[in-house]
Amino acid sequence: MRRIRGFGMLLAVLAGAGGLAVAVATGVASGGQGTLPAPAAAVHQLAAPGALPAASHRAASHPAASQPDGLPDFGNPNGHFPVPPAGRAVNTSHPNHVIGHGTPASCTSAAVVAAVAEGGIITFDCGAKPVTILMTATASVPKTRHLVVLDGGGLVTLSGGGKRRILYSDTCQGTWSTDDCVNQPYPQIVVQNITLEDGFNGTHQVACKSNIPHCWYGGVDGGGAIYAEGGQFKAVNSRFINNRCYQYGPDLGGGAIRVLAQYQNRPVYITSDTFTGGRCSNGAALSSISVQWQVLNSVFTSNQAIGWGANPASSGTPGGGSGGAIYNDGANYNTLIAGTIMNNNSAREGGGAIFYVVDTGWGKLTLNESHLHDNPSGQFQTYPGIYDDIDGHDGPPVMIKSTDN
Repeated sequence: MRRIRGFGMLLAVLAGAGGLAVAVATGVASGGQGTLPAPAAAVHQLAAPGALPAASHRAASHPAASQPDGLPDFGNPNGHFPVPPAGRAVNTSHPNHVIGHGTPASCTSAAVVAAVAEGGIITFDCGAKPVTILMTATASVPKTRHLVVLDGGGLVTLSGGGKRRILYSDTCQGTWSTDDCVNQPYPQIVVQNITLEDGFNGTHQVACKSNIPHCWYGGVDGGGAIYAEGGQFKAVNSRFINNRCYQYGPDLGGGAIRVLAQYQNRPVYITSDTFTGGRCSNGAALSSISVQWQVLNSVFTSNQAIGWGANPASSGTPGGGSGGAIYNDGANYNTLIAGTIMNNNSAREGGGAIFYVVDTGWGKLTLNESHLHDNPSGQFQTYPGIYDDIDGHDGPPVMIKSTDN
């Protein structure tokens, strides 16, 4: 996918335009990538079963449990952008599985792995104090599960120990369960009221170009804490701390979350979440190809895209280094950043906070009621901390009641 390095003239024109306000109407439509089958046209995202009737400006009330010492809040407490029902927390008052029986010792990695494999709504009973569960294996979601909800009640941290990915789902792995493995409505995966930290995926970007699942979207790489291909995914009231994926690769990304090929191109919701300390080649917090995002009332701080050589990789480089916090690429997709703070993220190449490229088709990057500060881009940007290119045309994002400096 084409990238151009160096945008000094455009940067000079836009450097003082942080307070620009422009109204825009955004839409949702069909999309595809490369030679893959294009998903059917999307209409409205369905709410996950049991979505809470929360106040319109928040995902749901933050957990009442005591905040673990030293951990940031869930998302932006001053973010008040309206959250649609599809982006809110799921009602977990009637769980299918409860991990633990009142003590920290009863909450184990094996119990998490087993519950995720069985699917359904999963909660925890690990005692009244915060608990960290060190994952000794990655929890994998079978492609035939229709709903998997992990609700930590505000007290639970799942840690990859710096050695492994925490949660994995790939609807194209093995024998397909539908005719189009990248466009099935399930699993619906929800992580909420939970912390995921020290996840790690060291897989290198696949170099093959064949049109087979193993090669689609660059292969099963990235996603230090979570990798989700196919189905539907959202994260609500959660923290992602110090998650990492491999340091090089032109499109490899997602220090915390890598999402690909969502059902009917429906949006991924990131609602009232916090991302800090992520590291990856690109997109040290979030990464995707041809996926729509709605990032609402969240916080991104101190995430770094550490790759080198951009995309396609410059001669003599391994590639990567764009989108300090968020890396979006592909065709036919919108990204909305609303009620969100992005501070002190950085990219070695382009887009210290956000890298947004639509190679072909429709799309728009919109910031609404959001505030960006000190997100340096090492080599190129079209707006402070942002690289925005649609169909080969560089420019600023749509800014509504937002600041960027």
